[in-house]
Amino acid sequence: MKNFKSIAVAFFVALSTLATAQDKKIDTKKSTIAWVGKKVTGQHSGTVNFKEGTLTFKSGKLTGGNLTVDMNSIAVTDLKAGEGKEKLEGHLKADDFFGTDKFATAKIVFKSATLKGSSKSIYTVTADLTIKNVTKPVTFDLTVGKTIATTTINIDRTKYGIEYKSGSVFDGLGDAAISDEFELTVSLQY
Repeated sequence: MKNFKSIAVAFFVALSTLATAQDKKIDTKKSTIAWVGKKVTGQHSGTVNFKEGTLTFKSGKLTGGNLTVDMNSIAVTDLKAGEGKEKLEGHLKADDFFGTDKFATAKIVFKSATLKGSSKSIYTVTADLTIKNVTKPVTFDLTVGKTIATTTINIDRTKYGIEYKSGSVFDGLGDAAISDEFELTVSLQY
């Protein structure tokens, strides 16, 4: 009888742990990252794909996450093939920008996720973002549903050593200046 009680307690503890902590893998085929980069004379947009990722929940609340982006998948969607698309994609993969030959992935690791105010679905996330082997903290709001989480975040590329035609780094660029920030619209499906 004593063994039965021990087994029952162990089973209950294991079951409650499973019920309160859960990693949900993102579906990398359905999850999306859309980017927009702006310059004085216009903007360009495109996509980049996830390599893998997991969101962690405890008792139904977001507590963490770990996402890896395949930087070689960067694509330009506002230009057509033969009309500058390949040239811009090549430049974004070059050392001037993301240097994908050396830095094939970017990574974001959640450090904290707290419900925002009285919201039951919007979390303020603090995370470490690594681009080109440089890690900096970022904070953003993430709206979390049953099977999807979404956010829009602006990233200052100069913090990661991406200074090409940055008006805050170089003087006299005039109309050739490119904005330091690029915008990411992220949809995580799990």
